[in-house]
Amino acid sequence: MALAKISGENRRAKSILFLICCALAGIFPHLIAPTKNLFPSITLAVFLGGYGLRVVLRDQRGNYQLEKEHLIEDERFFESLPKIDVLVAARDEENVIERLVSRLLSIEYPEEKLSLWIIDDGSQDSTPNLLAELSINYPRINVFSRSLMSGGGKSGALNSVLNKTDGEWLFILDADAQLQSNVLLRAVTLALEGGWSGVQLRKAVVNCELNQIASYQAMEMAMDAVIQRGRLASGGVAELRGNGELINRRVLESCGGFNEQTITDDLDLSFRFLLTRSPIVIMWDPPVQEEAVESVSALFRQRKRWAEGGLQRFFDYWPLLISKRLSNVKKLDLGCFFLLQYALPVVSFVDTTLSIILFKMPLYWPLSIVALGISSLAYWKGCSENSEGPKLPDPNFINIIGATIYLAHWFIVIPFIVFKMSLFRKSLVWEKTDHVGS
Repeated sequence: MALAKISGENRRAKSILFLICCALAGIFPHLIAPTKNLFPSITLAVFLGGYGLRVVLRDQRGNYQLEKEHLIEDERFFESLPKIDVLVAARDEENVIERLVSRLLSIEYPEEKLSLWIIDDGSQDSTPNLLAELSINYPRINVFSRSLMSGGGKSGALNSVLNKTDGEWLFILDADAQLQSNVLLRAVTLALEGGWSGVQLRKAVVNCELNQIASYQAMEMAMDAVIQRGRLASGGVAELRGNGELINRRVLESCGGFNEQTITDDLDLSFRFLLTRSPIVIMWDPPVQEEAVESVSALFRQRKRWAEGGLQRFFDYWPLLISKRLSNVKKLDLGCFFLLQYALPVVSFVDTTLSIILFKMPLYWPLSIVALGISSLAYWKGCSENSEGPKLPDPNFINIIGATIYLAHWFIVIPFIVFKMSLFRKSLVWEKTDHVGS
């Protein structure tokens, strides 16, 4: 099965099958004797909890760091650097586009080896006018405009300029990205030193002091980096996160480019890299800084898109994920991640709903408590690390408890998306996250 030909057929049928399996798993313990009805949950808690604990403990700050960072100051090092294209897809970004251009122009990299591109993806605000002025004042900025109805979302926008660029590497940013000036030098050095096909910068929240929602997102991103690095150190899988990803063009082209049949280009491309045996690494410092969403409604809009795109890729690629392309260790890692991230929320929803109807205690609470406990440990570990970016929230008891409760939103979002994907036909609507210029 060619990666480039995967288009996501029968997603609705696959969603229905997944929902049925989760429903049966949630109902089954209620049908067995009370002395045994906690056995499925406890068994999964031991197995998945052991996996999660191992992942968190395997993350070490010394992993995946530059070994020869001093070479960045060497003139011969600059002469050997590859050519890089920086690509930013922007739609209705009038609040941040000027700051973005300033950040792009401040990147420390040989000018003759760096090409800067902003794709105006059908903006309806003043973004096109601002870009027109900026491109005149700063000729290094290349602007390409698409109509609103061009289709393909962010993937389509990025694909639209691939044939206009010729860099050996692509550095993908969101419009709200804020960077240290030497971040690209350090990222490409890490990639070349370690033989990585992709480098994902740790994501940090620039407005984490705005409110508790933003603070918890900052903690969540630190937790995510800990878990990803731990998965990689355990022989598992690390993933791209869209903003702040450095990827090898040759590998991207071998994967068929960015997939326009998905609403999460980064998650989909992560699987394409995985299936072509092209490893991705997570770089802790320096991070890429971005805005956290500022309200509960904006959070749920963003997370629904992430959840749907995350599930779609498993449904699209599962025949290849269980094939001989992947080692047994990677299959185990993906299986555990899938059960914790996607199956557990749906099973817990069914279990809780049935418990309310029957006036009984939920039976999957041991697994849920273990999963949230592992998350709390990852929160603490991530926020205890030093950071070259914005100061991470203090991992005190109150913040850890609050952030763990905050994670419960996934137990609402995931079931909602599974029901939506099961009831309605595939709908590829790329809903961007609004940026206010924090």
